[in-house]
Amino acid sequence: MKNEKLGLTHEQEQKKVTRGVLLGAAFLMATSSVGPGFLTQTTVFTEQLAASFGFVILISLILDVFAQMNIWRVIAVSGLRGQEIANKVLPGLGFVLAFLIVAGGLAFNIGNVAGAGLGLNAMVGIDPIMGAVISAVFAILIFMVKEAGKVMDKVVAVAGVIMIILVVFVAFKTSPPVGEAIVRTFNPSEISFFAIVTLVGGTVGGYITFAGGHRLLDAGIKGIDSVPLVTRSSVTGIVVTGIIRVALFLAVLGIVSQGLQIDPDNPPASVFQLGAGELGLRLFGVIMWVAAITSVVGAAYTSVSFIRSFHPFIEKYHNWIIILFIIVSTSTFAFVGKPVTILLLVGALNALILPLALGTLLVAAYKKNIVGEYKHPLWLTIGGVVVVVVMGVLSVITLIEQIPLLFD
Repeated sequence: MKNEKLGLTHEQEQKKVTRGVLLGAAFLMATSSVGPGFLTQTTVFTEQLAASFGFVILISLILDVFAQMNIWRVIAVSGLRGQEIANKVLPGLGFVLAFLIVAGGLAFNIGNVAGAGLGLNAMVGIDPIMGAVISAVFAILIFMVKEAGKVMDKVVAVAGVIMIILVVFVAFKTSPPVGEAIVRTFNPSEISFFAIVTLVGGTVGGYITFAGGHRLLDAGIKGIDSVPLVTRSSVTGIVVTGIIRVALFLAVLGIVSQGLQIDPDNPPASVFQLGAGELGLRLFGVIMWVAAITSVVGAAYTSVSFIRSFHPFIEKYHNWIIILFIIVSTSTFAFVGKPVTILLLVGALNALILPLALGTLLVAAYKKNIVGEYKHPLWLTIGGVVVVVVMGVLSVITLIEQIPLLFD
């Protein structure tokens, strides 16, 4: 059978659809991890560590690879979402994991919506709150379409490409010392463990770890036979994140190496303005908006996917619940502003989600009632255990440091 319009066989159509879903899942994870917070963190840490921040990026990418590949594989092989796997490992654990991820996703989505508003403000000069509302309407329209998943795949893929092009352009404009960056990536003059845990937590913490895996599951890509496809998609997502991260690092390093002063009130915006003048500021607006809107979509979609299996009503109306999630986030920003105390508390708890989630799925990888006859690679298990231990210790330290701030 051929598609009359395109002249494609059914098999070719299926391959095209699968390729679109794989790219969509990869970019959903990548763009979800590159939000407003990511832009600010990368700028601030590059200013502090200069070329040695390259080492932080290298370590965080290695940890990302083991976290993502382990989690995506177990989700695909089991055919179950993260919370369902956790409940099979230990009854009730899935509900705890779902609560942490939904609470964290909702709180941080307030920051994502705020970032979208600031992006439109820098791009075209409109009020940030009005910009946030317009952005929320855009995100809501995606989930009102009949085939919302396919639309989301296309939107995040296009957004990811736009981000890469613009950030690479600004990196060229700032003329960074690439040679020094390469040397310090492997021989840093200064190491910041806080920067590592912050970057890893921000790029694969909370809901982000599950964004791509859950998207593939919803599209029907699961089972042992799907492992090569799932691996390719997860690695693609990490590569995209890495390209954006390295390009942004080099753009900031170019400014820092010239001795130019970065505005502490809005570090990433000042980097783009110093690097490319008024055009740079407008480009920053585009990048900030794209980074924020894709994070809004990713946070809402993945957070709700963690409660879909709890009741048939949620499963049936999950798109409308995603829309409600976005409305609540936007309303909170518009009428209350950022609830700093809640963000601090949830931010501290969010740091614990990665080791908890990854540790749970590593246990699941060896349970036949979850993965059947699948044999999980030992090298992935060892790498995953290292991530659990490192992130577990560092995030507990971060949590202990954050709690006193809540009572200041």
